[in-house]
Amino acid sequence: MTTVLIVDDQPMQRFGFRMLLESQDDLTVSGEAANGTEAVRMVSELRPDVALMDIRMPGLDGIEATRRIVSAGDRTRVLILTTFDLDEYAYAGLRAGASGFLVKDAQPEELLAGIRAVASGDAVVAPSLTRRLLDTYADKLPAPGEAEQTSQDSRLDQLTDREREILTVIGRGWTNTEIAERFHLAESTVKTHVGRILAKTGARDRVQAVILAYDARLVEPS
Repeated sequence: MTTVLIVDDQPMQRFGFRMLLESQDDLTVSGEAANGTEAVRMVSELRPDVALMDIRMPGLDGIEATRRIVSAGDRTRVLILTTFDLDEYAYAGLRAGASGFLVKDAQPEELLAGIRAVASGDAVVAPSLTRRLLDTYADKLPAPGEAEQTSQDSRLDQLTDREREILTVIGRGWTNTEIAERFHLAESTVKTHVGRILAKTGARDRVQAVILAYDARLVEPS
């Protein structure tokens, strides 16, 4: 059973999420929080598998709450919900350590699949949406000359040439299937490479690997 903490300042929004989640045999709501301060406290007390996190809330917002939850080292993974086209803080949420995000108008099945993916350790953000997000907020990335060059980024030191190639195309938004087809590899082999990349670089998940690819200048915003 996957436990979920719902964090949103709108009571009707929380009610809708609760109704959806409790209709599933494998998901249960462990609690509800109306702001970031409550979310941090309840994560510490309840240790849910996933915190479904709104960004814009009074007091402590979802970004800072995410940062505190992740930095505390709890097992809880954060899935951010946002109105993507309007919410300029979505990129900062991923930077804070969220395992992914969905837009609030996502289809119910997308939200459910996202929660399950995050709970299992995967990133919920589709590669194409990740690329769009990073390109949209490219101005938040270090400008050339402000960051170390790719060859100097210590996080890449342990990667093989193949792993560096795969990290590069992950940053471009390629799916595992696309990588397998383009590099003539079995998809299981690609998954193994991705797992090793995450382990060697210390990236929490695929989303953080994409951010690393941009930080290390393997990929430039389009």
